[in-house]
Amino acid sequence: MPTPATHRVTQIKDAVRTPNRVNIFVDDSFFCSLDLSQVVDFGLKVGAELNDTELSELKRASDFGKLYSRALEYVFLRPHSTKEIRDYLQRKTLDRKMRRKNQRTGTYETKIIKGYEKNLVPLVLARLEQRGYLDDRKFAQFWLDNHHAKQGASTKKLRQELLKKGVSAALIDELLAASARNDADELQKIITKKAHRYPDRQKFTQYLLRQGFNYSDVIDALSSVSFSAGE
Repeated sequence: MPTPATHRVTQIKDAVRTPNRVNIFVDDSFFCSLDLSQVVDFGLKVGAELNDTELSELKRASDFGKLYSRALEYVFLRPHSTKEIRDYLQRKTLDRKMRRKNQRTGTYETKIIKGYEKNLVPLVLARLEQRGYLDDRKFAQFWLDNHHAKQGASTKKLRQELLKKGVSAALIDELLAASARNDADELQKIITKKAHRYPDRQKFTQYLLRQGFNYSDVIDALSSVSFSAGE
């Protein structure tokens, strides 16, 4: 049988732009970047010999590390549902076009940037879950406590928003039942903030109904509000 092709690690160098990540050079050419922990896991050192299969494993580990880093950046922006994070990672697997100016010729060129392998997505999600970054209960509680907190939102609207973000109906109902928010208070928030924009009672009524409030609640809440038109 033919001897598997071997390659040599010729340099391991700190990545300039990314802390805790190093660039791996194989046969005197840049091959990939890895987290420091991955370098330890693979037992890499200058002079190590690798076959083609091992090089493929390094490249896949590099892509996993990059995609996981992207996921963490997204997670730390604000709390997200599992579906939001999964959808974000799926978008990262798509090829995209990048238009850049060639500094030598002065012309613009379009380059295709390859997306990550789709089979890395469940691996990244598993790592995020293992480290406690996937938690729809915490996300939904955050949403109910903070979203539209000042502007006001009906229970129906909050429920629809959370359903759209992939939170289960059972969990939403459980958290809504325990929430301090109620439609009467939320309705008053909106009336206080937006009544001046609607001189017509009927138009304001229709607006509030579109926000998911009950018809009788809206009529009762507006009974003490004066309008300059439609009285």
